[in-house]
Amino acid sequence: MRRIESALQSRLFPEPARNQPGLEHGQRYTCGQASIHFGRAENLYADWPAPTCIISDGPYGVSGYPGDGHTAESLSEWYAPHVEAWSERSTPETTLWFWNTELGWANVHPLLVAHGWMYRCCNVWDKGLGHVAGNANTRTLRKFPVITEVCVHYIKAAHFQGSEGLLTMQEWLRHEWKRTKLPLRLANEACGVRNAATRKYLTADHLWYYPPPDAFVKMAEYANTHGDPNGRPYFGTDGQRPLSGDEWSKLRAKFKCEVGITNVWREPQVGGSERIQGTRNGMKYKFRSLHGSQKPLKFIDMIIQASTERGDVVWEPFGGLCPGAIVSCRLGRKYRAAEPVPEFYEAAAERLQRSASPW
Repeated sequence: MRRIESALQSRLFPEPARNQPGLEHGQRYTCGQASIHFGRAENLYADWPAPTCIISDGPYGVSGYPGDGHTAESLSEWYAPHVEAWSERSTPETTLWFWNTELGWANVHPLLVAHGWMYRCCNVWDKGLGHVAGNANTRTLRKFPVITEVCVHYIKAAHFQGSEGLLTMQEWLRHEWKRTKLPLRLANEACGVRNAATRKYLTADHLWYYPPPDAFVKMAEYANTHGDPNGRPYFGTDGQRPLSGDEWSKLRAKFKCEVGITNVWREPQVGGSERIQGTRNGMKYKFRSLHGSQKPLKFIDMIIQASTERGDVVWEPFGGLCPGAIVSCRLGRKYRAAEPVPEFYEAAAERLQRSASPW
């Protein structure tokens, strides 16, 4: 993968002139399977293992922290090289969680779709009335007080080569069965069901269901046994053999949801001992705390558990205080993050060290 270069990177994240003594770009803090790199993510993507989960909490266009722009209009241009890199390194098992304001997300959404990311759901963080705290002058602002951010769920959907171009998974399954010249109804016989195969797995409408690996294997075996001999193999991608059940299962992003969780996440802004407080080395911030967009660890835990399994790789390209590192270490995930602001990098490394300490 080619290295990414962008003039916007230099404007938004200039080389810090205030590096702490002994702190150099390229160095990293590693704890177990988690590594936090001091530097910019665009210089590191090629060296990181392919991600199962990407947590993006980059610029919002609200001047919220050092390097954040003033408006959301330029966000698509800023994110372009990153989205390109994510797309090149991701697989159909990869899930993207894109944090931003509603307007920031709206500006970047077309870019994500253009690079093959499929929208799944917009999750809304409701911070509650305490987030307003009487500081919203609605007479002047002339809008309702904003107490939300969004964390938008995307997947990198698999595509297959067909006779007339790229096909979605749904299109490819139907395409492959039709190549056998067998009636669609025989897919039910193959799966040992009354009508679920034709009604769910081979339908052309919006009620399509992903066939579980065992059902996929049954259809593939039936097709290659009874289908037109001239078209074999069926349900394969290399022209040599059909996909196995394990290979098929890896063509869809992982996801699991505990009962009772919805797309509205109600939680106050991070406070108490979880909030990283104060200023470092005389650096001035818009907020009294070190980072103005700190995310609750419970949310990061929820999305990592929803989209990964033990041993999977989590990326946090715009690490900030690197909440993903804390969660990934606890859950046995491999983790890679980048952070170019010295104060954030040092705080994140210290935070990870504390969380991993038995004391």
